[in-house]
Amino acid sequence: MKIWTSEHTFNHPWETVAQAAWRKYPNPMNPAVIGIDVVDRKVVNGNLITHRLVSSKWFFPRWAQALIGTAKICYASEKSVVNPNEREMTLKTTNLTFCHYIAVDESVKYTPHPTDSSKTLLTQEAVVTVQGVPLSSYMEDLLANKISLNAGKGRQAIEWVIGKLDSEIKELANSACKSTDELLSQTKKSIDDITSTARKSMDDISTKAKRSLDDIEKLTKTNANQRS
Repeated sequence: MKIWTSEHTFNHPWETVAQAAWRKYPNPMNPAVIGIDVVDRKVVNGNLITHRLVSSKWFFPRWAQALIGTAKICYASEKSVVNPNEREMTLKTTNLTFCHYIAVDESVKYTPHPTDSSKTLLTQEAVVTVQGVPLSSYMEDLLANKISLNAGKGRQAIEWVIGKLDSEIKELANSACKSTDELLSQTKKSIDDITSTARKSMDDISTKAKRSLDDIEKLTKTNANQRS
């Protein structure tokens, strides 16, 4: 049995990191993960509980394939709990492929950093057990090293997703500002059009009124001349 542990601090609040963790795949850092399917999802006592099936490609050396076999796609069961009140997200993953020879039980937890709540502490643990085949200890070391490598890629993926989220927020903000500017421009144009129409109407009324006065004046002069 081989136990691997790791800790990492993200310079982002827990809410941001937890959201990024949900959108972690697919990512260019770890293309080995090719699919995430939700098997079950429910809310219990305010906690979001999710069961997902993870599809990935594991590349074993030929000598290892000769011992345990080959598989184009490997599957793992991931069960997670998100507690928004306690600001805690935990994920536990167990492999389903090659489970007769290999057992990889991985636990991941995201919590606010104990000394700085604006940061997030990631703690990881993996227990690797290989049995029933020769070179079991060597294979355990090989898998533990692979897990460590993928963990580093996973942290990079979280930062990558957070960058995408920031870009999306900025794009939405710019779009909102653009929409507001367009609305103000349209409103100003509408006001200008109304003002222009109102002025034209007033000018028409003034012109008609002046004509009416002129006609009345002419009529008055005509009547006066006839009387004289």
